[in-house]
Amino acid sequence: MLQFFLILSAVYAMGMAAPLPDLFSYSPAAGDGSGTEFSTASDGRITGIRVWEYNYWGGGYISGFQLRYESNWTAVVGVNSGNLVEVILYDKEAIIQVSGKFYSGYIYELVFVTNQGRLFKVGQSNGLSFNFYPIQKGNELRFLSGRQNGAGITSIGAHWAALRTGK
Repeated sequence: MLQFFLILSAVYAMGMAAPLPDLFSYSPAAGDGSGTEFSTASDGRITGIRVWEYNYWGGGYISGFQLRYESNWTAVVGVNSGNLVEVILYDKEAIIQVSGKFYSGYIYELVFVTNQGRLFKVGQSNGLSFNFYPIQKGNELRFLSGRQNGAGITSIGAHWAALRTGK
């Protein structure tokens, strides 16, 4: 019996020493980050994106956005004014990369890339670049966070994880 206990203890200790897989990752926020914090965290897979771009003479920035989880849209982050671009994802399509540019206090461009090779670009190619993607293969965009100041998006970060199916 003592030998069984020692073997079981050794197996348990080896299991505890093994690193656990990192199931989540975060792409730190890009942008100046003034204003109120936001998070679009919700249940289910992201199935749609709405982005508003405020245009002014000589340029424009991202004024607001929404994500759709399954069939439900989140509250608007920022404001829903300006030119609207809406994208509905295909069945089993997921966002696997988010990039863009920020300049003078605002996010100016957002680019979403999916696992089916589609690319959606909104905004102006003006400013410093950022590029977000998951660390683990098979992970997808789960939600966005950052700051907005009531006129537009001032910083944005991406949260990645594998979508868990079943209960």
